Amino acid sequence: MSLIHRLWHFKRAVLDGYAAKSYSQEGEDMVLRRVFDDRRSGFYVDVGAHHPKRFSNTYYFYRRGWRGLNIDAMPGSMRLFRRLRPRDINVEQAIGPDRRELTFYVFNEPAMNTLDPELASSREIGPFKVVREEKLTTRPLAEVLAEHVREGQRIDFLSVDVEGLDLVVLQSNDWSRFRPTFLLVECIGFDAANPAQNPTVQYLESLGYGMFAKTVQTVIFRDRTSS
Repeated sequence: MSLIHRLWHFKRAVLDGYAAKSYSQEGEDMVLRRVFDDRRSGFYVDVGAHHPKRFSNTYYFYRRGWRGLNIDAMPGSMRLFRRLRPRDINVEQAIGPDRRELTFYVFNEPAMNTLDPELASSREIGPFKVVREEKLTTRPLAEVLAEHVREGQRIDFLSVDVEGLDLVVLQSNDWSRFRPTFLLVECIGFDAANPAQNPTVQYLESLGYGMFAKTVQTVIFRDRTSS
């Protein structure tokens, strides 16, 4: 075996082994890496995708050969996605319970952007501030999935991080038609001592999803009905 081939195999071993790089904010992708055992293909949906790499729960999997659907409300956000993640479906769209116009609060730190006026107000502290407001029309998640996910496509995981309206996004899905195996949901104010009191946990439990893992702000759920 030539030196070049030996170096290539060494590089692959490092990338596939202990030196795997996390792109998530709290290591959520590494939890899923363990779950999916480094599968080379799969399909994800990322609502509140934010950035192709930064704080991304899906970019690690994209690099592994996966593909999926990225959705973000920020106007202009998908230009970078289309350049850096051309294999994905990249959609600029605010998600809500129905079609309605809402105010989108854009912060000087894009990870804090939100459609929730109360959360936006509470976050204007220290160096963080709203720099502008945009009027956006929301659509239900089920409607967007029906438009962009082919019939019969299995969704391995759905990541929802929309800064305050995560439960609203979940409630706008058609769970009989689109049922991911795993869910990653930001749960602001989650009380680990009393998880059953959390509205998101209650809602997903009613749909047959149970808590599987937890990071600082994200709760990972698994479909109990899947094999």
